[in-house]
Amino acid sequence: MAEEKLSYEQARDELTDVVKRLEAGGLTLEESLGLWERGERLAAICEEWLEGARARLAAAMAPPENGGADAPAPF
Repeated sequence: MAEEKLSYEQARDELTDVVKRLEAGGLTLEESLGLWERGERLAAICEEWLEGARARLAAAMAPPENGGADAPAPF
């Protein structure tokens, strides 16, 4: 299956819906398993987005590579 191109918000919202459907019950075993698998894929998409955001923040907050005493001030 091709990798889905969902935004974080799309994946999060769909995952919320999946959880609500599972919690509501009344599904067959096959339906429940399908929703569980979909939820796992959505959770992985969310985690990828969050890991990417963490990496971007870490890179933005990292001191300059040549950040010695003679490095120019950021302002």
